[in-house]
Amino acid sequence: MTIINLTTKIKAPKQTVFDVSRNIDIHQQSAAPSKEKAIAGVTSGLISFNETVTWRGRHFGFYLTHKSRITVMTFYDYFVDEMVEGKFKSFRHEHFFKEINGVTIMTDQLQYETPFGIIGKLFDALFLKNHLIHFLMERNKTLKKIAENL
Repeated sequence: MTIINLTTKIKAPKQTVFDVSRNIDIHQQSAAPSKEKAIAGVTSGLISFNETVTWRGRHFGFYLTHKSRITVMTFYDYFVDEMVEGKFKSFRHEHFFKEINGVTIMTDQLQYETPFGIIGKLFDALFLKNHLIHFLMERNKTLKKIAENL
């Protein structure tokens, strides 16, 4: 299992950052380079507890789909999206929010497993982990820009 931890500081109230980070339209904006679109489930606006979204985007030269469900949501501190259908063996993305002196500390913890045994582990080590880190960093840069300008 691979674990990625990222922390982003955003000069905006925790509620604002929480809502921006679960906004489907903003996610699509941040994922524009991979042409990621919500194609089923919640396809715009805010996603909430027990709702699903199916994404279709271009990664590594292929169009892939990934269906996630919000499995935990504690307003405005924490939520989890987990893969229901997709190419990973498992995929769990935890989102943590803590506000200190008007700055929200947003922490992503992404845990996933690749299929295909040693081949999947090699692909992860060589390409996938760095791809996902870059994807999350670009997403968080967009979230920060939007939240700080609301």
